[in-house]
Amino acid sequence: MIDLKLLRENAEAVRASQRARGEDPSLVDALLESDAARRAAVSAADNLRAEQKTASKKVGKASPEERPALLEAAKALAEKVKAAEAAQSEAAKAFTEAHMKISNVILDGVPAGGEDDYTVLDVVGDPPRLDNPKDHVELGESLGLFDLERGAKVAGARFYFLTGAGALLQLGLMQLAVRLAVDNGFTLMIPPVLVRPEVMAGTGFLGAHSDEVYRLEADDMYLVGTSEVPLAGYHADEILDLSGGPLRYAGWSSCFRREAGSHGKDTRGIIRVHQFDKVEGFIYCKPEDAEAEHDRLLGWQRQMLAMIDVPYRIIDIAAGDLGSSAARKYDCEAWVPTQQTYRELTSTSNCTTFQARRLSVRYRDDDGRPQTAATLNGTLATTRWLVAILENHQQPDGSVRVPEALVPYVGTEVLTPKK
Repeated sequence: MIDLKLLRENAEAVRASQRARGEDPSLVDALLESDAARRAAVSAADNLRAEQKTASKKVGKASPEERPALLEAAKALAEKVKAAEAAQSEAAKAFTEAHMKISNVILDGVPAGGEDDYTVLDVVGDPPRLDNPKDHVELGESLGLFDLERGAKVAGARFYFLTGAGALLQLGLMQLAVRLAVDNGFTLMIPPVLVRPEVMAGTGFLGAHSDEVYRLEADDMYLVGTSEVPLAGYHADEILDLSGGPLRYAGWSSCFRREAGSHGKDTRGIIRVHQFDKVEGFIYCKPEDAEAEHDRLLGWQRQMLAMIDVPYRIIDIAAGDLGSSAARKYDCEAWVPTQQTYRELTSTSNCTTFQARRLSVRYRDDDGRPQTAATLNGTLATTRWLVAILENHQQPDGSVRVPEALVPYVGTEVLTPKK
């Protein structure tokens, strides 16, 4: 949820953010109205309760002759208090609904526009010169790295088996990410992949893209699409000690996405699938430290991409392509030779205080007063990285060179086609 102080002091900034996102600015006015109505309802109920308290004292001090009339008046006042409290409850409910509809306020400098309006911040490495490159599916199947046909037989479309060196490649990626994270002060976590509705809603995943989320109706639980979700809920309703600096966690989990609305997109191979593994960095910090932590997350992503030695670019995502929780997001996109374009491998988002306000995650400031924390997240490795590794490191004879950092995990420097 957005900061009400900002809403009340600079509603136009919130409207401008809504317009940049391509969302409805009139929701800001609806929230202002519901905020005013809620405060008026609270004031009215408080005044009636005070009046009721005074009336009760009068009854206690009244003479026998005065008491019946005062009791009758107190009874009528009690009914008014009851009605006022009901009105207060309804006003609070309407306010919360209006508050939840507004996306996070974007940070200064975020490009306006939609999916194609990003800004390229950096390009690293040169695309390899390959004659007639094979795509990751042809390479993976010839090298015995995954089995798409049997994945579909067992679980349906967009599922797969990682096999042999393919499984070793993925585990190596995850281990590299874990080691980098731990060496930089992250606490490693293997979180639950099923969460309660309030945690999924708190992170902002039950809004416009709720159809992407798997729900287990019988248990009223959700399968996570990223360990960002359970890590965001880890400190819900707590007051953190951030006096020693940010709290950093790295979550390794399987992730699940329905990919609703993506029919016909990336149906070949393992680019867009229903289940994958990922190591996700997640940070709690003071709001004034959030932008610096965002840059650090991007720096750690750069280190990971350098270790797998693929060309990539960094883009600043446009406002209309941000999730509701993100105030700014950077993507690292690797070059995919057979598609002759860059495709997303990592993203990192600064969610400012948006998620923490929903989940009631706070810290104490220098004066000991509770304040809302900021949260950030960023991918450190995921299954999709195999696509970039295979296509960029393929050789004319159909073999694939294993990045040096992954050789100890895979056990060979070159993957060769199965006879």
